[in-house]
Parts: sequence; C-alpha cells; structure tokens
Amino acid sequence: MSSCKGPIYLDNIATTRIDPQVLDAMIPYLTINYGNPSSESHSLGWDASSAVEQARAEISKAINAHHSHQIVFTSGATESVNLAICGMQKKASGRHIITSAIEHKSVLESCARLESQGIEVTYLAPQRDGVVSPSAVYDAVRDDTYLVSIMAANNEIGSIQKIEEIGKICLDKNVVFHTDATQAVGKIYFDVQAMNIDMASFCSHKIYGPKGSGALYINNSLKKIILEPLIVGGGQENGLRSGTLNVPGIVGFGHAVRIAMETLQQESIRLKGLKSIFLENINVDHDGFCINGHHLECLPGLLNISFLGIDADSLLLEIPEIALSAGSACNSAGRQPSHVLKAIGLSDANSRSSVRLGFGRFNNEEEVKYVCLRINEVLKKLRKMVPTPFITK
Repeated sequence: MSSCKGPIYLDNIATTRIDPQVLDAMIPYLTINYGNPSSESHSLGWDASSAVEQARAEISKAINAHHSHQIVFTSGATESVNLAICGMQKKASGRHIITSAIEHKSVLESCARLESQGIEVTYLAPQRDGVVSPSAVYDAVRDDTYLVSIMAANNEIGSIQKIEEIGKICLDKNVVFHTDATQAVGKIYFDVQAMNIDMASFCSHKIYGPKGSGALYINNSLKKIILEPLIVGGGQENGLRSGTLNVPGIVGFGHAVRIAMETLQQESIRLKGLKSIFLENINVDHDGFCINGHHLECLPGLLNISFLGIDADSLLLEIPEIALSAGSACNSAGRQPSHVLKAIGLSDANSRSSVRLGFGRFNNEEEVKYVCLRINEVLKKLRKMVPTPFITK
C-alpha cells in the first residue's frame, strides 16, 4: 500500500497532487514576492511580472509556440475553452462549427450556448475506439464553417485523436482549429506548429501543478483570429482576460510544465507499465470485463474498464481506501450514463459498470497490485450477490 496517509489515489485524470518542487517554487510568491505584476513602479511588481513572463516562456516552449505572447493566462481549461469558442463567435463571419460528440462538457456547453444564438453545430460521432476520423472532419466542412474544435485526448477513455491530420485539413480549408489539450500537454507529444493548431486550451492541475491556473494558446500568424473577451476590466493579457494575474498559480504552472516535459518519455513508459500490471492481475478468476477506448493510441496513465454486470458505484463503495472514479469526475455528480461511452456504442448498463483509473507520478507497482487484489475480492462478492449475466458491448 501507499506509504502516504489517506487512500491510494488513482484519479489522476481528474486532478493531480501538486509536485513538491512546484509547491516550493510557488511559496515565495505567496509570502515574500507578493507584488502585482501590473504594478510598474516598484521592485515587487517588477519581480512578479518577470516571474509571469518566465512561466509564459516555459509553457510556450513546451508546446512549441512561435513566441510566448501567444499564451494567454486564464483560471483554467474551462475558461480557456469558453474564451476560444464563445469569444470567437461575435467576430466570426461564418455560422457553422464542427466538434465531436465526445468532447469535454466545457466544449459541448459552449457550443450549445452558440446554438441558442443561431450558430449551427455539427457533432461528429467517433469510431468504436473513440477516435474521430479526420475524413469525417473533412466531409463536414462547409463554406460557412469558421471553427473546428476536436480534443487532443479524451478525458474519459484516453483515446488520442489524429490532431495533426485534422489540423492540416483545417489549414487547407482556411478554418480555425481549436483543440482542448487539457489531457495532452505534458503527457504526450503535442506540438502546436507541427499540428497546425490555431488555438489550444489546457491547464496546470492535470500535470501536478496548482488548480486555478490555465492557458489559451492563440496563433494569429496564419489566420486572423479575433476574440471578444469574456471578462473585462483592467485589460490584462492583451485585453483578452482582465483581472489581477494569479502569480503563484502561474509560477506553479510553469514549473509543472517544465518537470512534465523533462520526464515525459520515461514517465510514459512507467505509466504504461503500471497499466500492464493492473491488467495482468485484475479479474484473474473471471473474464467479465472489457476495456473502453483505443487499446494502443491512448493516454499512458488512463484505463477505462467496464466490469460487466457490476454497478460501478457499488464497487467503489466497497473499496473506500482506493480513490478512483466511476466515469468522468466532471460528469459524476449527476451519475448519468457517460456521453462518451454512449457515443462509442456502450449500453447504459455497461456505461454504469465502467471505472476510470488514472495512474500517476506518485503511484507504484505495490499499490497497483493491492488495488487489483481488492477489486478482485469485491467483484467476487458482488457477483455472488447479483448474479447478472455478463453483458457484451
């Protein structure tokens, strides 16, 4: 079991524990260097502004942006998504958007808001493995299409999208391409220039940084992107996001990105190894489970698995010492069947039997084997109580 007090944490897709190195970097900006970066008349303001720009440069480098001023700081990925999608609408000449049926709720709800304002939205269905076909994007583009928004990697099943191909289609069609890169930056290869990405939304707390710190990458070099700010006031962030900058959060964001990029390859291999250990040890006495999403082209630390015939909530209640999610944390409050799992063809029953495991930086092999042991015990108990026949996909 974990040497730390508290449950074994396997919900690292929902959020991550802050890395001690990140916390150490933030503390001075909470205690000593507490100036407002907009204060240009004294050293505390200068120091804060310098720290913000250093973090901006670090984040810009991580995604291979052309220059650091293409990074706009926000309160998180949800705000970044809203700024990208809703902020563009008033200045756009077209009336049509393309997205997918498996996007994060921030994208889907932003699109729904625009639909209520007369914008037409095409929701592309994914393939069974959770991948959106680039050819489907190509076929959906119309003369009045002004924006395509397809996520880089899915937060529920981990499927990695063909972002470079979609970006090339949007470049050729002269359509702005936005991607929700929340689960991609710092976890998998992600290059905004190579992938022809015009806007990308992401945040800090998915990569062992602080909550409340996000970013929107905006590339105006090839296409004219004019955004209407959602928050007005002092005109910070080139007028796109007013409000005093969250200096400690931004500093933490920069450090979190740097660490993630330095360790990306070795950590990816390690997380894939933990996932393999789980699959080798889980359900050894019976075969009633299936993996949801793409088996190979998926996030290294994410595994979405349906224990067929078992209610996921009942399973989790039996293992309080293990923290993981029944479906997406952003959807779990309502406990409706996952829109992502439904989109890839799962029944409501199989969706409700799904569990999402998020292996992370602070997990180890011992923990994973213990989790398997406990889940196997509970599955055996629950199957005796509710002898439901296995349900197939």
